[in-house]
Amino acid sequence: MGNIEDVLKNDGFLFELIHNDIPIYTAKEGADYFKIDIAQMAPTLIIYTDAGFYALVISGERGRVDFKEIKNILNSKDVRLATKDEVKTVTGFPAGNVPMFGIPLPYIVDRRLLNYPFIYGGCGQENTTLKVEPNALFKLNNVALILE
Repeated sequence: MGNIEDVLKNDGFLFELIHNDIPIYTAKEGADYFKIDIAQMAPTLIIYTDAGFYALVISGERGRVDFKEIKNILNSKDVRLATKDEVKTVTGFPAGNVPMFGIPLPYIVDRRLLNYPFIYGGCGQENTTLKVEPNALFKLNNVALILE
């Protein structure tokens, strides 16, 4: 995570690395643990489309990924979550530890995350959460699509 810490500092983004006492597997668990609105939880999911893989950073308030919406927006016939093996292969990280930044894939980012001063998501380290300003998602990633 050292590199992304340097990037966040150099670009002037406020952030904090938080070491969790317990593993966090869902947005609800994260919201309860940090005592925040579930909408601030920003898991990074890897999705497969017939055009290739994308990193999807979505607000926890959505509850689920709307694959039909993504299919329509991308004009793609096949959209699904990547398998655990695919996630590891395309990101270098195990599923559940994919960071919000630095994955060499196009990103799909949920605009709802901009409604909060900070969002919470993966940083690539087990049992560690990154609290960061949501604008960093747009500045530091190759954002191909914004979900409304």
